[in-house]
Amino acid sequence: MNLQELNAYAIARKVDELNLISMEGGIYVLEARMHGAAYVVEDRHGQVMHLRSVEHAREVLHAFPDLPFNLVHTSVHDEMCGLGASGEDSLKVPL
Repeated sequence: MNLQELNAYAIARKVDELNLISMEGGIYVLEARMHGAAYVVEDRHGQVMHLRSVEHAREVLHAFPDLPFNLVHTSVHDEMCGLGASGEDSLKVPL
């Protein structure tokens, strides 16, 4: 889904929430959740859109209707210790 599609879904109130997912290397990916499914937001070339920060995401979304917006950090602690992933690996913070 691209930004224009996301905006249309947001206006139609079909978007449950937006998640800004923090990835390794200081990259953020925007995910829209609709009806229990996750959709990654793509750029105009069909590639996953990479954002630089929370403020960059806010700039990109400034004209969108108000939506629940969360910052999601995944935990790398288990990977660093050589343990498998558990169900409580991420931290979700409302913005």
